[in-house]
Amino acid sequence: MDWSTIEAKWHEYRTRAKRQWDKLSEEQIRNTRGNREYLVKRVQESYGLSRAEAESQVSDWQSQQVEMRPAANS
Repeated sequence: MDWSTIEAKWHEYRTRAKRQWDKLSEEQIRNTRGNREYLVKRVQESYGLSRAEAESQVSDWQSQQVEMRPAANS
């Protein structure tokens, strides 16, 4: 998934991000506002990772995301 989609719909993806990186506070997740660099930096700091490791984690998470669509009414 393209990061611009995640950024534009961060309010929908932040719960998934919080599940992935539970050491990040709600405030850190909220303040990310979909900014990829901010997220990488927070993951790096919170988990004691190198920049490359944090970047890899965010890239892996990004590749697992699918666009959320409204549920069809049955």
